[in-house]
Amino acid sequence: MLSARRLQVRLGDRTVLRDIDLDFGPGWTAIVGPNGAGKSTLLRALAGLQPLEHGEVRLDRAPLADWPAPQRARRLAWLAQQGEAGGDLTVIDVVRLGRLPHLGLFGLARGRDEQAVRQAMQATGCTAWRHRRLAELSGGERQRVLLARALAVQSPVLLLDEPTTHLDPPHQVALVRQMARLARQENRTIVAVLHELSLALAADRLVVMAAGQIHAIGQPGDPLVQRTLVEVFGGAIRIEAVPVSAGATEAAAAAAEVQWVALPRL
Repeated sequence: MLSARRLQVRLGDRTVLRDIDLDFGPGWTAIVGPNGAGKSTLLRALAGLQPLEHGEVRLDRAPLADWPAPQRARRLAWLAQQGEAGGDLTVIDVVRLGRLPHLGLFGLARGRDEQAVRQAMQATGCTAWRHRRLAELSGGERQRVLLARALAVQSPVLLLDEPTTHLDPPHQVALVRQMARLARQENRTIVAVLHELSLALAADRLVVMAAGQIHAIGQPGDPLVQRTLVEVFGGAIRIEAVPVSAGATEAAAAAAEVQWVALPRL
């Protein structure tokens, strides 16, 4: 369980988050809203990477700040919006970095660590180029490697800031399916900031933000959530239901017989 109480963040003379109260249990939550809404700042605050003016983040009911760094790193994994790693490292070595919190006193990897690395690379489709250097990869390929590094942690809580950046549509859909699988089959807590609203509408729950505040929380099919989502984007989008096909996401198929999509209002 990850929770936030009365979070407030100020950057310079501007309050960018105001009185945020949230609880995250097993399942996957998408945080959405227009540019400048405070989505990434909120995610950084939940990860313990953003100083707070006041309020508190708790992990498993204990203040996040009280967790020793190694234990916190095993319980909570983080993918930044512009994730980076050394360009001279090979793909497999970058993914192995995700296992650092689990290594023993002498930093020696065990069989289960290598298994976690292999599973993460398979899940993100980067096994074939595991021996290539990160600097040789395209933007989309690099993003898949950084996703694999976060997945390799195998943490109960996974925070992802714009994880679909640089990914083409098939890999965006694969990521959504992966998040749904982790949430449902492995009982993990997934929180993702997403700009692609149609992908976000496949989540178990939406948090709709604008101007540093939460305007709605609920399931994607909730009429109030949908109405609020349209409002925070100034009426520039419309939300429609399409029938679930054989290739639809597991999240949509589990929720209903329709899949919600966001379209521009031209």
